[in-house]
Amino acid sequence: MSEQRDHDIVVFGATGFVGKLLAGHLAEHAPAEARIALGGRSKEKLEKTRSALPDAAREWPLVVADSSDPESLAALARGTQVVATTVGPYHKSGMPLVEACIDAGTDYCDLTGEVLFVAETKERHDAAAASGARIVHSVGFDSIPSDLGVWLLYEAAQRDGAGDLEDTKLVVTAMKGAPSGGTIASMKGTIDEMKESKEARRTLGDPYALSPDRSAEPDGRDEGDRRGVGRDEDLGQWVGPFVMAAYNTRIVRRSNALLDRAYGPNFRYQEVTGLGTGPLAPAKGAGLAAVLTGLAGGLALPPTRKVLDRVLPDPGEGPSEESRRKGFFKIKVHARTSSGARYVARVAAQGDPGYNATAVMMGESTLCLALDREKLPDRAGVLTPATAMNGALVDRLRAAGMTLEVERDPA
Repeated sequence: MSEQRDHDIVVFGATGFVGKLLAGHLAEHAPAEARIALGGRSKEKLEKTRSALPDAAREWPLVVADSSDPESLAALARGTQVVATTVGPYHKSGMPLVEACIDAGTDYCDLTGEVLFVAETKERHDAAAASGARIVHSVGFDSIPSDLGVWLLYEAAQRDGAGDLEDTKLVVTAMKGAPSGGTIASMKGTIDEMKESKEARRTLGDPYALSPDRSAEPDGRDEGDRRGVGRDEDLGQWVGPFVMAAYNTRIVRRSNALLDRAYGPNFRYQEVTGLGTGPLAPAKGAGLAAVLTGLAGGLALPPTRKVLDRVLPDPGEGPSEESRRKGFFKIKVHARTSSGARYVARVAAQGDPGYNATAVMMGESTLCLALDREKLPDRAGVLTPATAMNGALVDRLRAAGMTLEVERDPA
């Protein structure tokens, strides 16, 4: 991207709940020289959002654009180095912006957790690579802890000469947060597409659905996502399903494929919720599995969806500031290498995972793409956090207060 652009960053969807949190993070933490603009459909709402931000944002320009207006999206993309979009559900309305960024050679990042959306955008990988655009999906709680956690394990094993990654498992050890209205809307859209399309069901059920070359991958029959509760003898505890595993695992596998399968030919990856070792662990896990199954089933049936719609948050809604501040997550990613060595990566952050912590992760990703270009891998296309930014983003997130560390298990 050799030509001068008007902006370094445009926050698209800045008037939404998460968009405001992202803009607030940038106003507080971006360097003064960063040229940031706020984007959205309504100039009046953008002005109101800007007036509520810290003083550093008072002179930020406003960019009016609409997901249904290709010309406005093209102008937005041509005018900036990076677009950070919080406008979802992405599979419903996000593709025009992706295409505008590819056409303009503009970097892009989002918060999607939608397999079907990424499965569609990955077909544009070659076009993005040719234009120099980095299309970076999932720079929030979906899927930075997973993607960077595994990348740190790979980096440590390579540094130690300990061989390739083999059995690798992410365990959520503690988490407190509220469901995101945008995530619920994405779930509804995905469920509706599953009901209508056999191809969508096939894609969603494929552990390697997001890999660039499906024919080069294993059949995946032994890599399904955990649905029930069981004792994991390798971890020494009971484990249950993790609600985001069906998406995050596909992103991690895409990272491995984009890195020419650098993690190793026998790399196998799963995500679970840790339930501990106590006598109540199985019951706790059974309750968790029932809630997740009930939510998916309830959203699939019109009568129960109407009931759930009354209590679940809508897009643009979110918890109170105090509730968001008290949220947190703690994750461990365990790996065994081909030499038998064992490693553990720890990823943790304070703040509600889907709101405050996500605003930090997306904000630092956006700054990384815009301001750390000389530190980034020489790679363009439809990427993941690990393949687009790897160590440069790790450094930024650590500086922002996140825990991202890895150690070799002496045992």
